[in-house]
Amino acid sequence: MLKEERQQLIINEVDLHNRVLLTDLAEKLEVSVDTVRRDVKELDAGSKLRKVHGGAVSLGYTHTAARSSNVYALNEKMVIAEKAVSMLKEGAVIFIDGGTTCLEMARMIPPKLKLTCFTFSLPVALQLSGMPQVDLIFIGGRISPESMISNGAYTIQRLAEVRFDYAFLGTGYVDALHGLTEFDWDVVQLKKAVIRASKKAVLLCISEKLNSQHRFKTCDIHEINTMITELSPENNLLNLFRNQDLRLL
Repeated sequence: MLKEERQQLIINEVDLHNRVLLTDLAEKLEVSVDTVRRDVKELDAGSKLRKVHGGAVSLGYTHTAARSSNVYALNEKMVIAEKAVSMLKEGAVIFIDGGTTCLEMARMIPPKLKLTCFTFSLPVALQLSGMPQVDLIFIGGRISPESMISNGAYTIQRLAEVRFDYAFLGTGYVDALHGLTEFDWDVVQLKKAVIRASKKAVLLCISEKLNSQHRFKTCDIHEINTMITELSPENNLLNLFRNQDLRLL
């Protein structure tokens, strides 16, 4: 594989999953970790991604509520966000996860809709802070410098004290058989706590992530009440999920 092809594949993986490990990239590309590290360093210097310890993050994985021009599959994520917002009801108590798709959802909440919204994402909180009808509650804790979400034992303890009508979640990987998975153990513990605190969990996921999996399991697919993609619910790509106890939107 040519260096240019290899680096383009790295960019695609980072854009799709927001955060990736060097070891995972090396395994996927069948090259050494040192080779991937050099590629990531070059791509960082060329402003194609951001190099972090042990991995890389997408430039679209922003630290602020301002929309980045580098958001991957933005049109698809906007379709998903619009569908998610259609589920909201006046006076609902909801949770919105971090990540670019969930941030698009926060942007689309109607300004006159009264909601109580919990989040541990600083970008989502910044976006919602300008909406006077939203009673915004930020769940604190140790802030991750990469994703700008709070995490750790304190955050999980606070989540145990709430009961959401709906929790709108993102995921790194989703599969009809293996459920929702991530490469980050701490993120998995957070998402588990959110699901436990929710009457209904709603997954926001672009179709490119379907039928993918990683090391650490967040939950089985049937623990999700609704899965929203940019696809029509009748699309054949969703056939494996149609056999699960899951609403497709």
